[in-house]
Amino acid sequence: MNPRKFSRRTALRGATMAGAAVALGSTPARAANGGRRVAVLGGGMAGLTAAHELIERGFEVTVYESTALGGKARSIPMPGTGTMGRADLPGEHGFRFFPGFYHNVPDTMSRIPLPGNGKTVSDNLVSLNGALISRSGGRSDIELALPTNPATRPLDPDSLRDTIIGLVQEVVSLPPQEVALFADRLLVFMTSSRERRENQWENVAFWDFMRADGRSKEYQVALVRFMTRGLVALKEKVANTRTVGAMGEAFILAFLGQGTNGQSPARMLNGPTTEAWIDPWVHCLTGRGVRFEVGQTVRSLELSGGRISSAVVTGPTGTPTSVTADWFLCAVPVERARQLWSPAILGQAPELAGMNELRTDWMNGVQFPLRETPPIKAGTQLFLDSPWEITSVLDSTLWDRDIPAQYGDGAARDILSLDVSDWDTPGILYGKPARECTIEEVLAECWAQVCDALNDTGRSVLPDGIRHSSFLDPAIRESGAGLTNDTPLFVNTVGSYRYRPESATSIPNLFLAGDYVRTDINLATMEGANESGRQAVNALLDAAGATEGRVPIQALYQPPELEPLKRIDAARYAAGQPNLFDLPG
Repeated sequence: MNPRKFSRRTALRGATMAGAAVALGSTPARAANGGRRVAVLGGGMAGLTAAHELIERGFEVTVYESTALGGKARSIPMPGTGTMGRADLPGEHGFRFFPGFYHNVPDTMSRIPLPGNGKTVSDNLVSLNGALISRSGGRSDIELALPTNPATRPLDPDSLRDTIIGLVQEVVSLPPQEVALFADRLLVFMTSSRERRENQWENVAFWDFMRADGRSKEYQVALVRFMTRGLVALKEKVANTRTVGAMGEAFILAFLGQGTNGQSPARMLNGPTTEAWIDPWVHCLTGRGVRFEVGQTVRSLELSGGRISSAVVTGPTGTPTSVTADWFLCAVPVERARQLWSPAILGQAPELAGMNELRTDWMNGVQFPLRETPPIKAGTQLFLDSPWEITSVLDSTLWDRDIPAQYGDGAARDILSLDVSDWDTPGILYGKPARECTIEEVLAECWAQVCDALNDTGRSVLPDGIRHSSFLDPAIRESGAGLTNDTPLFVNTVGSYRYRPESATSIPNLFLAGDYVRTDINLATMEGANESGRQAVNALLDAAGATEGRVPIQALYQPPELEPLKRIDAARYAAGQPNLFDLPG
């Protein structure tokens, strides 16, 4: 089933059947094809989303989570750092960024109340005030203002091309022909039909699509490499154009005031993720009747009579326990889900075997608590020349917390929170990729790369002594052969879509949710995980013959102004011809 069609159909059904949705506390309609007990296996973004939608529709929901609720989205306390009644300093798997084209996650957040103040979690989202593009090698930094409510601009090809050229020229210095090439290639993608995206661009690496071979290093690094590694944590020579192009298109449209439902094009949370989002969410779901079993790891699924009869989970002691339910919704990451597919399960659901072809990569967080707030006004910092593709946020520009009064030992006044997207390129200190470093070397290398960009023109943005301490996502661990990562990220490689499963499987009571499942947004993101949780619930409701309203799913915005060009392109693709703007060169 095409996920775009599925999303639109379920969104329409959710709107037309809203009156049938079961209100909290009412007697639920009885499912036609079984009971109401659902075991949600995994308590990350996808699992919590599914639990939320199921409990609102009167199902009995238990969530089994091995580590901590919130998954990759949660905060991770830096153990032992809190003194005198203060909480431990908050670490993160990676800072949370909410582009304006996210719709499903903000909708969920708007339905999570904040106890005591009449607001919801969505009120904890704040507009990003700007971006600092920091360069190494003596090149000047650039501060970009990010509009909170950008005016809508024309989307005809000439205007769109001119806008892209203007945006590029604000950020990098390139020969005019390379700026034009970049804009022209994005214009080709934005006017490509669905058929071309799914069947041609899915099978072309973004590097090749952007014609990066033979171009300047600045074109390759600051545009093509950063657009894949820095923005979406993919590698430009193996990532498919369908995915990277769609994200580039969505960012461009958002900053042109398109597809954001009037929201800011870039938002972040006003505090640590767990405090601002996950804890209120768990409190809300617990109050509505969701049961959480944390510390329980799913080990296997048992098949009987063509259905999943039970899941075997183990707790801290390692003792196996059999979990029974009417419906099983698997919401663990791809690398763990495929370990559950026994020969018997693959015999009945052979489509799951393709998951072995899916790849994962690393994108993890590093935090540097600071003894003072550096002179950085922009909320986010983009280090275009860092070999590890580092991006960061300065927490004081976003949080409404008093960091020294509430966290740590009182000496840390701010936190610089990093995302490290490239673990395979040698660094500047040790000449080794991050995967081959020790944890201390990773921390030292990250600090050196950030300082190399911020301090390289004689300034003292991060002077000696400002660094209070450091913290690396504990999912990264040392082993004899380098580092291991317990929380890798699914990545969209060339041609990977055909191996990704739908939410519904050939086993009638087994459903899948996770950022690797086929979704409209088509990228491992919070939005993709949330969308997959909604999608899995809709598939479960269909299988159960339930009368409750389906969960609305909002697809990525497609500007109507470009639809005539996409129709032309669909005809050209069917005739074996290139896109109208895809000129040789």
